[in-house]
Amino acid sequence: MRAAARNLKVLESRPWRGIELVAADALKPETLPAAVEGVDVAWYLVHSMAAGRDFGRLDLEAAGNFARSCAAAGVKRIVYLGGLLPPGAESEHLQSRRDTGERLRAGPVPVTEIRAGIVVGPGSAAFEVMRDLVLHLPVMVTPRWVRARSTPIALDDLVHYLVEAPLVPAMAGGIYDAAGPDTLTYEAMMRAICRILGRREPWIVPVPVLSPELSAYWLKFVTAVPANIARALIGGLKHDFIADAAAIRALIPRRLLGFEGSVRAALEAERRHAVAARWTEGAFMFRDYRPDYAYYAKHAGGETRTAASAASLWNVVSAIGGDNRYYAFNFLWTLREIADWLLGGIGLHRGRRDPQEVRVGDVIDSWRVIGVEPERRLTLAFGMKAPGAGVLEFEIEEVAPGERRIAVTAYWHPAGVWGLLYWYAMFPAHLVLFDALVKAIASRAMAQDAASR
Repeated sequence: MRAAARNLKVLESRPWRGIELVAADALKPETLPAAVEGVDVAWYLVHSMAAGRDFGRLDLEAAGNFARSCAAAGVKRIVYLGGLLPPGAESEHLQSRRDTGERLRAGPVPVTEIRAGIVVGPGSAAFEVMRDLVLHLPVMVTPRWVRARSTPIALDDLVHYLVEAPLVPAMAGGIYDAAGPDTLTYEAMMRAICRILGRREPWIVPVPVLSPELSAYWLKFVTAVPANIARALIGGLKHDFIADAAAIRALIPRRLLGFEGSVRAALEAERRHAVAARWTEGAFMFRDYRPDYAYYAKHAGGETRTAASAASLWNVVSAIGGDNRYYAFNFLWTLREIADWLLGGIGLHRGRRDPQEVRVGDVIDSWRVIGVEPERRLTLAFGMKAPGAGVLEFEIEEVAPGERRIAVTAYWHPAGVWGLLYWYAMFPAHLVLFDALVKAIASRAMAQDAASR
């Protein structure tokens, strides 16, 4: 089994064993042969919604590149995860899912396309939008599409279909709808999520004046789902998404989870994947083990390149906090610590176990060390009072002989609207703070190298 992604670090952070990992980008054809060489079945799980308004063209380009590479490598089957296509669908997102399948089928490799609507599982954008809304908004003024009907499917059930499809010869070249056993409105799904999490059901008031564009703009400020993905999804939600799943159920028999069972399975999947070596989108430990903290994180950071050695960069990074403070704009850190102290937090608790050494579990001022990879990565969990969970991660990477990249990234999993407002309030400071921090680290590391010569 081989897994491919544009960013190899994303794959390396997963707790997988015995899986070959490779970096590949469907928009860079030269990277694809290494991903599909020697492959019998290739699963195509790519979309470009996060790219913004040009994603439809990018989807077609990526699919064409992938189809040609699979043909050249002698791949026997492509399995493509598409989206349900309701009659009269006009949104670019839905049309792009259809057109991507057609572009893949234009090549000589047989394609099995499985079309799904809402996937109920951690990280599914539609599911995460609903979770963010119901957990943090007691009253919702929504568009009329909240009464549109859909046939959601559990992530485990969808994965089962994807895995089994290439083992069924009759499915080669076919298009199949996939769905769970329930047909529900979005309103009914949101109320069910509330019940399962033991929360009070919100007041949901549909109104006719919220257009898809206005809805997408509104979601930007009340959920943590990336804005471009939310915008693409919203465009199609005015339709009923009713799957005709009889064909795939006949070919791949399986007892399917209903919607409430799917939600419970999603929450349990988060709990099972509780430990991670570094920050990973949606990892439960980085959300303080709170299912009501947003799966998707807001993030900000800075990076610079330097000739400093990895050893010296690590010496500076691992000594952060305590008497050394934070190397740049220390008055901003102090103001935040004082604010936390006034709120009854530990903001003015400063110090560290050792002035240089770090190990998992150490407390550095208001931070807790949750990941240590010497000369590569230091991961800290935010410990001050705030509406959400935060992580600060330092990375050292060799990018060329004698040149290294030092980067710092802050990740914030907001707890609803207040968590988002907190992030936006801190964002102006982030614009200057992190760039100054990495440059100060690089400068100190260069000074250490010079002193050791």
